[in-house]
Amino acid sequence: MAKEIERKFLVIGDEWRKLAKGTHYRQGYLNSAKERTVRIRTIDDKAFLTIKGITVGVTRMEYEYEIPHADCVAMLENLAEKPIIEKSRYKIKDGDVTWEVDEFFGVNQGLIVAEVELKSEDQAFNKPSWVGEEISSDPRYFNSNLVANPYTTWKK
Repeated sequence: MAKEIERKFLVIGDEWRKLAKGTHYRQGYLNSAKERTVRIRTIDDKAFLTIKGITVGVTRMEYEYEIPHADCVAMLENLAEKPIIEKSRYKIKDGDVTWEVDEFFGVNQGLIVAEVELKSEDQAFNKPSWVGEEISSDPRYFNSNLVANPYTTWKK
């Protein structure tokens, strides 16, 4: 068991693209209730089951386990809520933190967010020039909510 302390921001411009190579993710939810989300995902040839508790502030409990890749692919196709989340993740080291930039595709095309995982809620960190508005407390941007309410359907 681990506590996940994470802050999330919108991304500005394309400067971040030259800082890392993306990795393709496919993920789905077996349960997207905010009290306990159950997510499955493939990352290249690996697969994971993740259970997350309710978010309080920017902190929540998280449990993650590697599972057989073929099982995950089958669950994504047959059991997961639709649509499946498709994205590329770029990991960008900046000082003592690593930013994870997610560029979404499909029904969430056009959405690009940056997350930073922290050791404490009050940990100081540098905010690169390509990091914009904070969206940590906006549930529309939770991956689990992007299934039921995809970004391309939002009224701008």
